[in-house]
Amino acid sequence: MKNKFYAYIQQLQDQICKGLENIDGKSKFVEDLWQRPEGGGGRTRVIENGNVFEKGGVNISAVHGKLPDTMQKMFGVGEADFFACGLSLVIHPKNPMVPTVHANWRYFEMYDEKGKIINQWFGGGQDLTPYYLFEEDAKHFHQTCKTACDKHNPEFYPNYKKKCDEYFWNTHRNEARGIGGLFFDYLKDTSNSELAKQTEAKMSMEDWYNFVTEVGNSFLQAYVPIVERRKDLPYNEANRTWQEIRRGRYVEFNLVHDKGTLFGLKTNGRIESILMSLPPHVQWVYNHQPKAGSEEEKLIKILEKPIDWV
Repeated sequence: MKNKFYAYIQQLQDQICKGLENIDGKSKFVEDLWQRPEGGGGRTRVIENGNVFEKGGVNISAVHGKLPDTMQKMFGVGEADFFACGLSLVIHPKNPMVPTVHANWRYFEMYDEKGKIINQWFGGGQDLTPYYLFEEDAKHFHQTCKTACDKHNPEFYPNYKKKCDEYFWNTHRNEARGIGGLFFDYLKDTSNSELAKQTEAKMSMEDWYNFVTEVGNSFLQAYVPIVERRKDLPYNEANRTWQEIRRGRYVEFNLVHDKGTLFGLKTNGRIESILMSLPPHVQWVYNHQPKAGSEEEKLIKILEKPIDWV
């Protein structure tokens, strides 16, 4: 499974980078190969200063070795070996009318001292962070997510949409990071009778692979039409300032709450690749409040509680 999924994310990285380069029309992804001293490595690809994308990264990695002490405590295990691979992307557009997007699809294995798999699971998702709200875009993104989920189980979309709303929540601000999408983790084999009693979804690891890759394959369809609709809209300096203030909230979430960032930092991950998600231009304005009745205030009100977009 690990070889199969790693081959998939390599192909998906190529597909997504090509799709984003096509819509940018100017900038190309620059590739950076790296090795992790403890085992494994990755392929980081970054795009900067394009016509459409100010900064973005589409990264894959596959790392392995001894599970660090911090992760042993997190998983409640003793010494163990692990393997983890995944694709992680964050795209920050130049035009404030185009939303930032994030996505991640990953696979994890843990082994006993004889090298036998004692735990394995998939995780991932995709979510949208607009600076100005276009309901048409929110509905399109969520409908694409729902369509991918519904091919596997009608319960998946409402369940993973709810998990996304709960996860991408800036608790210290009491607001959502964006308008959500999908978030799932610890997708394990539930095809045996014991586990099946605890869940309605009887899913083998092969079933989960098919589901996660379905979501991964839907990414460009979810995001590119939104970019095409908004990339040439006019904007002014005030719009740009608002975008940079909201980007500050994005940074806060990634550095304070995000499990992926913390996992990377605690497993001696590559700092440049982990912090690729941070935008190049950000502002923190003291006690900034948008004007009453403005488009900026409209966004803030939307982020106060989850919304069913489809």
